[in-house]
Amino acid sequence: MKYSINSTADYHQHDLNSLGWELTVCNSLEPVDSPCRKVLTASYSFGKHLYNFLKEIIPFHDIRSILEIGGGMGYLMRDFLTLNHQMQAKMIDISPFLLDKQKETLQSFKVDFELSDILAFPQTALSGFDLAVMNENLGDLPTLVAGQEKEYDSNVDIAVMTQRLDYFNKKYKLSLGLNENEHINIGAIDVVEKLCLAGIKYIFLSEHSCEAVVPELINPYLSFPSPGTPEMISLKGHKEFTIKFSYLKKIAEMLNYKIRRGPFADFLPLNLNDKVKTALRLVTPFNDEQEIIRQFAYDLYKYEYLILTKGR
Repeated sequence: MKYSINSTADYHQHDLNSLGWELTVCNSLEPVDSPCRKVLTASYSFGKHLYNFLKEIIPFHDIRSILEIGGGMGYLMRDFLTLNHQMQAKMIDISPFLLDKQKETLQSFKVDFELSDILAFPQTALSGFDLAVMNENLGDLPTLVAGQEKEYDSNVDIAVMTQRLDYFNKKYKLSLGLNENEHINIGAIDVVEKLCLAGIKYIFLSEHSCEAVVPELINPYLSFPSPGTPEMISLKGHKEFTIKFSYLKKIAEMLNYKIRRGPFADFLPLNLNDKVKTALRLVTPFNDEQEIIRQFAYDLYKYEYLILTKGR
């Protein structure tokens, strides 16, 4: 099997100097007057929506420590710490630029910051956290790209990566590499195993999914393919891949975690009024707001999350 490695590490460490062109769902809900807030049933920031959703699943009164890996601009953690003052927080990021932005956003809170690659971060150092969050960034982790032998990142050993496929297939009864055309989210698989083996009680993960399906209610207004294999997304200066969540789910289950899985729309419920329906039906949007609404609605169903709860 021929693979190359897509790694965004060099880009995030040396070239990233803005997130303005890569509008995450979290960032799109940050402005109070954002058109995206107006199409939800409640006009909150991303972090507040997510916290209110998670508190029905996670007993936050028992959460003393929280770790966010790849925290973007720090908005999610700001909202969590605003709503829960008892949590001790740590941010790990591979990007010096983003870590500096997080420090600015979180300057009024007591937070520990560390510049580090989660793939190289010691598993033993993760075991003390009650909750870990990786939001909208699993696709940034290394991916084995099928059908190519060129190695994109000389800092990543492709032989070691491909050896890991045999390990994961045997330990977790996966079928990695059996489809010669399937890209493999090897970095995401590695990180999920590491977080679970560290014994973190609760883990929240999210990213664009290659297995997402548009629900029947929304189908008349929105559609996208669900190929079941990771898709390449070309962005400024780098490429990312959608995630095959079924593999991550199986690993977590075999490591004694209970799973909840769903689309972002579970905690960011869309207000499907006439204005939204009109924007979604248009082949070509008439204005910027309609284009923003269309992209936002797409993301609400294309993004999936996993909530992992450690079993007893």
